[in-house]
Amino acid sequence: MVPRMEPRDPASPSDLGLYRVLRDDGSADPATDPGMSAELLLRAYREMKRLRLLDARMILLQRQGRVGFYGACTGQEATPIAAALAIEPNDWVFQALRESVMMLVRGFPLTTYLAQIYGNAGDILKGRQMPSHMSGRQVNQVSWSSCLGPQLPQAVGAAWAAKLKGDRVVTLGFVGDGATSEPDFHAAMTFAGVYRVPCVIICQNNHWAISVPSSRQTASATFAVKGRAYGVPSVRVDGNDVLALYRIISEAVARARAGRGPTFIEALTYRIGAHSTSDDPTRYRAQEEVELWMERDPQARLRRHLVHRNLLDDATDAALEQELNAEIAAAVAAIEGLPPPDRDSIFDDVYKELPWNLAEQREELRRTPPAPSQGGGAH
Repeated sequence: MVPRMEPRDPASPSDLGLYRVLRDDGSADPATDPGMSAELLLRAYREMKRLRLLDARMILLQRQGRVGFYGACTGQEATPIAAALAIEPNDWVFQALRESVMMLVRGFPLTTYLAQIYGNAGDILKGRQMPSHMSGRQVNQVSWSSCLGPQLPQAVGAAWAAKLKGDRVVTLGFVGDGATSEPDFHAAMTFAGVYRVPCVIICQNNHWAISVPSSRQTASATFAVKGRAYGVPSVRVDGNDVLALYRIISEAVARARAGRGPTFIEALTYRIGAHSTSDDPTRYRAQEEVELWMERDPQARLRRHLVHRNLLDDATDAALEQELNAEIAAAVAAIEGLPPPDRDSIFDDVYKELPWNLAEQREELRRTPPAPSQGGGAH
């Protein structure tokens, strides 16, 4: 099915128009509405609201020096949450910077998730990653690289392996508008198209690759149109419309699972906040632009839809916010007091059996008193 485009350009193909479901008054276009259940819509809103509150809390903790670094998802919550709701537990996610929340939506514990930001003894990655690089085998989600782009060939390769094995697994690979200028993007799209792998590649076009505007990344009319060159069916969707995203991603996943090959999706959205806590966006963009996109806030748009359907009111929303704030505060309290990872853990997961030279190094480490900042981690 070729998705219907927005009214201003009904004749455009799927990679030039903009697929949308939600109207400004909160109603849904019946021609494009995916028919999400009330339970699923409320779940999407809950996840979106929790992420918004969690991001605000973590930025505050970073400013207080309690967390080293953080990259918020503010304004872009709709895409990862819709994607997480559209896939199955066995599917794999190869994320970029702003899709870590998919882990929580798929059942990853919040406390363990936060421990990866602190990098302490509760971190299943043993403090080996920098903050905001969360991942977990429990939910088939792979960490992204700060050198943006290499997750896409990995996603295509995993999908290719699934195809060769006859698995029904689908992989999702995420990329930002800036990373489409990396060679990895072109390699991934080429192999995905030629070998028709069960992969969905999603570009979150948030208009800014840190301080570089999307207009300097490409001269193409859209990012989605790039899929034509690789023979990959592509669609451009309103990235602040959960319902539209859920439908487009669900259809792309079903298409891949049925053996019909990859899909490339451009989710048109906007990064409301800074690129990360190391960034000052006032140096390169106008506040008027930010305020324009704040009027298209995905959380506010979904809330209007829920109110329109009589699924949410102010009292229920306030109670939900109080509940989520309490959940986040409890998780932070449980994790923040944990010590650093045990020093011995540096030798874990290097080899199946520890070789003699590393065994000697471990014994030497154990004989050496820890630095004062490390506490009592020695054995």
